[in-house]
Amino acid sequence: MSAKPLHARQLSRHALAAAIAMLLPAHAALAQEAATPAEKAATLDAVQVTAQRKVENIQDVPVSVSTVSGEKLDALASGGTDVRYLSGRVPSLNIESSFGRAFPRFYIRGYGNTDFRLNTSQPVSLVYDDIVQENPILKGFPVFDVDQVEVLRGPQGSLFGRNSPAGVVKFESVRPSQEFSGYGKVGYGSDNMWNVEGAVGGGLSENWSARASVLYQRRDDWVDNTYPGPNDGFEGYDESAARVQFLYEGDGFEALLNAHARHLNGTARLFRANIIKPGTNDLVDGFDEDKVSLDGANYSDLDSKGANARLSWDLGSYKLYSITGFESVETYSRGDIDGGFGAVFLPVSGPGVIPFASETADGIPDHSQWTQEFRIESNTGTAFDWQAGLFYFNEDYDVESFSYDSLNNNAQDGYERINQTNDSWAVFGAATWKVTPRFELRAGARYTVDKKDLTVEEYFNTGFVPCVLSGKCTLDQLAAQEPDGDLSAHPEDKKFSWDLSATYAVNDDVNLYARAATGYRGSSIQAAGAFNAKSVAGPETSASIEAGVKADFWDKRARLNAGLFYYRVKDQQLTAVGGSANANILLNADKTIGKGFEMDFQAYLTDNLLVTLGSSYNDTEIQDDDLAVSVCAACTVTDPLDVNGKALIDGNPLPQSPKWTHNLTARWGLPVGDGGEFYVFTDWSYRSEVNFFLYESKEFTGQSLVEGGLRLGYTWDYGKYDVAVFGRNITDEVKVVGGIDFNNLTGFINEPRTVGVEFKASF
Repeated sequence: MSAKPLHARQLSRHALAAAIAMLLPAHAALAQEAATPAEKAATLDAVQVTAQRKVENIQDVPVSVSTVSGEKLDALASGGTDVRYLSGRVPSLNIESSFGRAFPRFYIRGYGNTDFRLNTSQPVSLVYDDIVQENPILKGFPVFDVDQVEVLRGPQGSLFGRNSPAGVVKFESVRPSQEFSGYGKVGYGSDNMWNVEGAVGGGLSENWSARASVLYQRRDDWVDNTYPGPNDGFEGYDESAARVQFLYEGDGFEALLNAHARHLNGTARLFRANIIKPGTNDLVDGFDEDKVSLDGANYSDLDSKGANARLSWDLGSYKLYSITGFESVETYSRGDIDGGFGAVFLPVSGPGVIPFASETADGIPDHSQWTQEFRIESNTGTAFDWQAGLFYFNEDYDVESFSYDSLNNNAQDGYERINQTNDSWAVFGAATWKVTPRFELRAGARYTVDKKDLTVEEYFNTGFVPCVLSGKCTLDQLAAQEPDGDLSAHPEDKKFSWDLSATYAVNDDVNLYARAATGYRGSSIQAAGAFNAKSVAGPETSASIEAGVKADFWDKRARLNAGLFYYRVKDQQLTAVGGSANANILLNADKTIGKGFEMDFQAYLTDNLLVTLGSSYNDTEIQDDDLAVSVCAACTVTDPLDVNGKALIDGNPLPQSPKWTHNLTARWGLPVGDGGEFYVFTDWSYRSEVNFFLYESKEFTGQSLVEGGLRLGYTWDYGKYDVAVFGRNITDEVKVVGGIDFNNLTGFINEPRTVGVEFKASF
């Protein structure tokens, strides 16, 4: 059966979205009728966060922070998608990837990093169970049996330290307890998608308890390859993960031990040649998302494992913490970068113009990360409390890069292996002073020493470098291309970060806060390769101010957290990716400015209707009069060009930085009998258009994107059992969300619509 025309699908999607929106007022009216005056009014639970490294009510923390937990997490994960499902689900958070499920890139308030190298660093730190996940592959660990996700915006350079100038995303697993409990969940959906997870835990003895959690996800290929290449289909995956925890609770001593692992096998990011209509950012006429024509191989393999020990000693007025963590990952990802088959100099090629074939792979064959933190925290019961600590970080790993000749039976024709080590240590402290019962001051500081060493250990390429006639480049020949004749780099940085905040309680339900903070990201290194010389970007520093209000009202039935912010990044590390020269060059911009606001609102409009609304505005601007980057080979650049044909990017927004993001959820329930309930849960996210690259062009500007989810279910036995039908991306929006710009108008698209059924039992 032929595919429905794209414009027709879009009309049906918008009609479905409008119908769902029209249902919400009806749900509210029905809920009003269902509630009786004798019933106790529904109220919002207090949200506990660890944004300041201790458990506090979110309303008392002078930081812009949002959380995702409970039913919302379950609904977002029901389609078997990876951590990217959190993108846009809280204000100012964007997540994207050019590797698929393996390598998510996080952006907070428009501030992130588009670099696709496996030794890159990001300005958004990801912390899983108190352990920083530094390598970008580690940041994609699946989200399952998680108690809560916290998004801390703005510099977090005091308590969380290095590589957190944009903020921190924290994941906290459900802890073991003495109570026997757990759950099992199984979902089945489109394209033979299975999503299975579960956990069980309880007491082992008077002092010991444990919890084990597992996840299994899979999906068949849903994209057919019409070219007889190495792969018949794409976009399938098979992923599993597990976690086991042991908790010892003694007299004044607690130990939480954690071991976890992940395995992924599937398709890498699927690139599609010439899918953008020239002169526009529309998909080409007749685009069919279910078909591609590739002559190159595409697959992704990933294995990771880790363990940590979180120990604490209660010494009365003080508490001592020790947090030890180990992480390791091995991965290999290969893709057909040109997105098509053949080349223009051959009898057949396509789709569209394929100037030359490009097929590459990247991998990490060996990796280890060790972290150790010691922290002491006071609990004096007075107006003044403090915490202080030491932190050590060590990472040692190899990165391999491969190239292949798609026109010669996909034979390998290039290889590079680098080794990078990173040693860092820091001393930090923070203090809280309750000046009056209503006014509180907080301050923090951190001093960090960060050292990196990168060495090119092996290199050959038979296609693009001056030594091509020899058939193999030695390291000496490659070094001869370097301006300094040296393939290695050894930057060392020393930085001081601080923050200062104040909270004023207007009354028991309304707090005003203000905060000033700085952050820091260490130097980054790009090794020399076929297309580029070595580049080193020096450290970047950020400074931010923000102010806002956190309020509960309507007798705890509604909550509003809102704030304004302004930040400046000095010497921001940018990556000039692609362009007609296929560059991958690190740059430092003089400065970048960001400003805007965020708002989180949630309310019980009736006892049975809970609505949440999030919104953010992020206006970013690169400010550097002389900064120029290579541009695309086949697109319409709208920036001014210098004498060398490079785009001057002064005044451009940061890439992957939407000005507007909005998210909405609504849950309506209809009680049935004793402990039963029918419910409807819907969630929507919107982001405005984004630039894919540092320069601006018509084709590589991503259109605004709206995605929605819907869940219709029935729970019984007071929520212990739940069965539901669900849909993700229910309007089946198809948009280009990223591109490859050096060869042609190659892009990749968002996840397809998924529908299915799910059952969950809790005990």
